Amino acid sequence: MIGLSIRGGVKVYPGTRALKGVDFDLHMGAVNVLVGENGAGKSTLMKVIAGVESLTEGRIEMGGKPVVFRSKEDAVKAGIGIVFQELNLFPNLTVAENIFIGREPRRLGLDIDAGAQIAATRALMARLEQKIDPETPLENLKVGQQQIVEIAKALAQDARILILDEPTSALSGAEVEVLFRLIDDLKAQGVGIVYISHRLDELIRVGDYITVLRDGEITGARGMEGVDIPWIVRAMIGDKTREFPRTSKAAFGPEVFRAESIRMARAGGFAVDGVSFSLKKGEILGLYGLMGAGRTELVECIMAQHPHTGRFFIEGQPLTGDVATRIAKGVALIPEDRKRDGLVQIMAIRENLTLSALKSFARGFHLSLRAEAAKAADFIKRLTVKVASPENPVSSLSGGNQQKVVIGKALMTGPKVLLMDEPSRGIDIGAKAEVFRTMRDLAAQGLAILFVTSDLDEVMALSDRILVMTEGRIAGEFPGTAPAARIIAAASPKHPEIS
Repeated sequence: MIGLSIRGGVKVYPGTRALKGVDFDLHMGAVNVLVGENGAGKSTLMKVIAGVESLTEGRIEMGGKPVVFRSKEDAVKAGIGIVFQELNLFPNLTVAENIFIGREPRRLGLDIDAGAQIAATRALMARLEQKIDPETPLENLKVGQQQIVEIAKALAQDARILILDEPTSALSGAEVEVLFRLIDDLKAQGVGIVYISHRLDELIRVGDYITVLRDGEITGARGMEGVDIPWIVRAMIGDKTREFPRTSKAAFGPEVFRAESIRMARAGGFAVDGVSFSLKKGEILGLYGLMGAGRTELVECIMAQHPHTGRFFIEGQPLTGDVATRIAKGVALIPEDRKRDGLVQIMAIRENLTLSALKSFARGFHLSLRAEAAKAADFIKRLTVKVASPENPVSSLSGGNQQKVVIGKALMTGPKVLLMDEPSRGIDIGAKAEVFRTMRDLAAQGLAILFVTSDLDEVMALSDRILVMTEGRIAGEFPGTAPAARIIAAASPKHPEIS
């Protein structure tokens, strides 16, 4: 049954035609997967359905009748919920307060019934098979747990249509399985689900219907029977190849970075427990593990973001001091959460790119805006960032192009060691290939790269050498050509549980 349709959907932004006459059908009691490259129009289409944006031309129909959503509240009243790719939560509020913000249960219509709110949150967490305390401040949770809270927030609205935009981008394998079980449950209840992901194997696994967008137009729409990854890729990018095979044998220089016996304490144990490794000039070292293995905490220790024991060395010299000192000594980090830690959303693309390297544009007591603009333009060209103008706010870019800006900002500091924490999170296969080509080019130029990922295919495709972390420790070291089964086995803790 068709629950919602868009006919002749056109959305025009200044200088951009994001949707070009889109016809889209959303089937109830089914998973409607939506796929396309960054900038293809996926997020715009979903924002239209969720009432965040309005169509420039065309119409929306529900039950065969035209409807108009002037706000997100109108869409919620019509039974539509959305879980955005970029989390929209309040870090200073508790889990329960985030889930029910704006819809708090009240006693006698006067004050908030905190007890009912907490009880309802606890029931939602049980449904999601999570042990998250409803009274925990959100800022104390990991990104994956915050993603679970965002999903719970949508479920609490009893949505009949649920839009999931990259819902697994920050989830561990176990949490993904919980989400898929929940999706099956919602389908059985007749809920229509729109599922957006760049993980094509996920789309084939969970989808019942597929719609492919390219440059604001639908290039494929059908049932999932007979659909495979090559079909999806052809519909997304046409005949253009987006593979990223190794083109030559890597040649490494001397050791440029070393970690010795790094430990970082956390409640009940260690987030990082006695980790040691070295990294050579021109090497891409993959750090693989499930969520909670301690990968992110390790790279944050390297950047002096957490108290820790043990020692770091760069080119044989002790690496000490605060974040700014470590950047000056040649270490740069591309963080896991680009929105929170990598970008200033209200600032221009140019300003974000140059933010970590302003000293190089100083001329006496002033900045040379001409030199800054020229450098920003150079990096935009090198990283193929799709921009209408470098002066537009960075928030106007798609997720993949925002990630390229974060990478450009790090590269502008002239690092010797580049730390990349989930650099392909939430970006499509085309943008991913461009990022990976950039990584290979940088390594060929002598840059040492520590590449953190939970994607097995990525770590095997990119890495010259792979370290596997489990429960804060290095559980194995493998060549980049090692069998996948060995890497997966090393990454699996003896007593797996969702943290």
